[in-house]
Amino acid sequence: ALAVVGPLHAPAVAKDKIRVVTTIPDLKALTEEVGGDLVDVESLARGTQNAHELEIRPSLMLKLRRADLFVENGLELDSWAEVAVQGANNPKIVRGAPGRIDASRGVQVLDVPTARVDRSMGDVHPLGNPHYSLDPGQAPIITQNIVDGLAQLAPDQRAVFEKNRDAFLARLSEAMTRWTRTLEPLRGAKVVVYHPQWIYVLSRFGLVQAAALEDRPGIPASPAHLTRIIRQMKEERIKVLIVEPWNDVKLATRVADEAGAKAVVLASMVGGVKGTDSYIAALDHNVNALAQALR
Repeated sequence: ALAVVGPLHAPAVAKDKIRVVTTIPDLKALTEEVGGDLVDVESLARGTQNAHELEIRPSLMLKLRRADLFVENGLELDSWAEVAVQGANNPKIVRGAPGRIDASRGVQVLDVPTARVDRSMGDVHPLGNPHYSLDPGQAPIITQNIVDGLAQLAPDQRAVFEKNRDAFLARLSEAMTRWTRTLEPLRGAKVVVYHPQWIYVLSRFGLVQAAALEDRPGIPASPAHLTRIIRQMKEERIKVLIVEPWNDVKLATRVADEAGAKAVVLASMVGGVKGTDSYIAALDHNVNALAQALR
């Protein structure tokens, strides 16, 4: 891969722009909000992919090779990126360098295991649930981390980054009022998730994760487990099964149909479904789809 990456040259970008690479599109969207015209941002993952596992290709290394700043999700969601960073041979973004930002710094982490974790438990993260980025309540923390990272590279532009952040958070606050009003009548409603990705969003709006379709995180369900889930959904009258774009939607639909519920595909990341190419648009889709299904 290094032999492929080495001789390639990137097209020129305006020299006053900071080249930023993020691991997931949520962080790309938030970096663009903060950086505005002063940044050029690329994401390693697409919104329709499973962010836990990404194939490391030379094209990803090339993106990182020319980056000034690298923003990672952290909490081991994107630990695969370390291989690409090493292959990129870019000293600006190695761990500990000013150009390496962990967006999870300061986030109140949920689902932190209280017992020893091993691979037999599936895709369990020892540092806690890493899927915090589509919780609008975490956006102030994430964007402050991004501001601090950008300002290390362009200290004379910190005021611009802060102004952009404030404008974005004002728009997000208006949207948050709308989302809370939409979901408030449904507070306490139970849902089943395909993969345990939604705890931050559900907790934010007072919804309850009753069960997961996967037998263990990242491990396909056994027939016996599916039978138990269907029985539970019927007994507790659970109306919604949340599905990510990269899950087995046919299986989820079949389970939901048998339980008298509905499988709802939400944007697990920005760009995950059509019309969710911005941070607020992704949350708009998720809130409205949940509200419609739960009613």
